[in-house]
Amino acid sequence: MPHGPGAHPAGTPAGDADPGITRQIDFEAVQRDGRFRQLRRTHRSFVFPMAAAFLIWYFLYVLLADYAHEFMSTKVIGNINVGLILGLLQFVSTFAITMAYVAHANRRFDPLAAELRDELEGGDSAFHHRPERAGDTFDGDVDVLAGRDAATSTEGDEK
Repeated sequence: MPHGPGAHPAGTPAGDADPGITRQIDFEAVQRDGRFRQLRRTHRSFVFPMAAAFLIWYFLYVLLADYAHEFMSTKVIGNINVGLILGLLQFVSTFAITMAYVAHANRRFDPLAAELRDELEGGDSAFHHRPERAGDTFDGDVDVLAGRDAATSTEGDEK
């Protein structure tokens, strides 16, 4: 990791001289952002109906297995009956829902989520609070929390 004039530990903006200062994200402001609301709305409009459809399908299978013994034991081909086919279709529908979700997420969720993430991880985001002392909160940067910067933690390793 580089060190010297201009180097700064991860989590500390380059303009802050004190390595113990770190930025925090204002998550309430993120939740009020229109893009985040659109992302949440788009996600829910896919997930909730799909989950409801799958649960109805699953409970229909369970109820048929419990109360429609004659129908479920109807032979289709050889020893393969309706119950076995519907049971296997449970697995098929699970994989189909997963594939549909992944395709939908790649097309609709991921671009907007990546845009928000890039802005949140950037140094000049409107969602950042003013810097606070690193000891007040955990931001994931162990060196900053321990009061070390990257230069002092690697000096012994280079000799």
